[in-house]
Amino acid sequence: MDLKTRFMGLDLKHPIIAAASPLTETLDGIKKLEDGGASAVILSSLFEEQILADAGRFADYFNNYSGDFAESQGFFPAQGDFSIGPDEYLELVRSASESTDIPLIASLNCVTGESWSSYARQLDEAGAHGIELSIFPLETNPEITGSIVEERYLEILSQVKKSTKMPVALRLSPYFSAFAHHAKMLDQNGADALVMFNRFFQPDIDIEKLEYTPVFTASQPDEIRLPVLWIALLYQKLKASLAASGGVDTYAEVVKYLLAGADTVMTAGALMRHGPKYINTLVSLLSEWMEKRGFESISKMRGIMSYASVPDPLARERANYIKIIESYH
Repeated sequence: MDLKTRFMGLDLKHPIIAAASPLTETLDGIKKLEDGGASAVILSSLFEEQILADAGRFADYFNNYSGDFAESQGFFPAQGDFSIGPDEYLELVRSASESTDIPLIASLNCVTGESWSSYARQLDEAGAHGIELSIFPLETNPEITGSIVEERYLEILSQVKKSTKMPVALRLSPYFSAFAHHAKMLDQNGADALVMFNRFFQPDIDIEKLEYTPVFTASQPDEIRLPVLWIALLYQKLKASLAASGGVDTYAEVVKYLLAGADTVMTAGALMRHGPKYINTLVSLLSEWMEKRGFESISKMRGIMSYASVPDPLARERANYIKIIESYH
């Protein structure tokens, strides 16, 4: 059974990648994921706030966000609250690249973008095999238009591509009015992979304390529907690799993503719940499913449920929408 695939120009032994999580914050965790069968690892994100603090520019960053509400600075974690700082992050990349044999993809999570190029270059020198840009997905300023947001993505991508020879992936949010066009523009401007989708964690309100509280909820299998849709729509329309992220709990979600057209499937929650060795379980069950269905390789099954052969995807989606509404009682 041939499970090999390619992601952002990297050859992988199978399509299941360990996404960023507490398991990818330490060398020990990365080694366990490699032993558990991961074809590649996405390191936990290095945040712009950490980079600016390291460069002594955190005060200016705070001022940009505080405005007339000084207490807003209290919303940000202190530099010491992060599990790993910029220097430690670079050392993790160096030590992991020397101690493991699978691709290591660093992750940057930024807002303004001024620091991206410098750290992308340093991550390249430290031994990372690729970089994932996780651009913060929520724009709250009503004066900022959609075109400005899209241009920001293109500018950040251009800056990073100029600073490093590493392949570059963008972890996207679905919050674009014309997502297909935006994906095409990123592809034409050099994105080596698009990861769908970034999760935005909404806070809850404590009605007793009258304050917002951070809430983390692990992704659930029904969350794959949106990325499955867009992967199926974009399959064979872009040069960039298509990576699926979110909602993977069993091999069934992996199969669905691949049938839609994904080159790779990323999972974090399932590995947190079941342990790093669960990757081997997913790979084994995927292989068994393929054998039963007569698929000799990933390339033979990838995209057979995509919209590549549908003349009018919009009409199909509208018909599907109407059918669902009419069938609900």
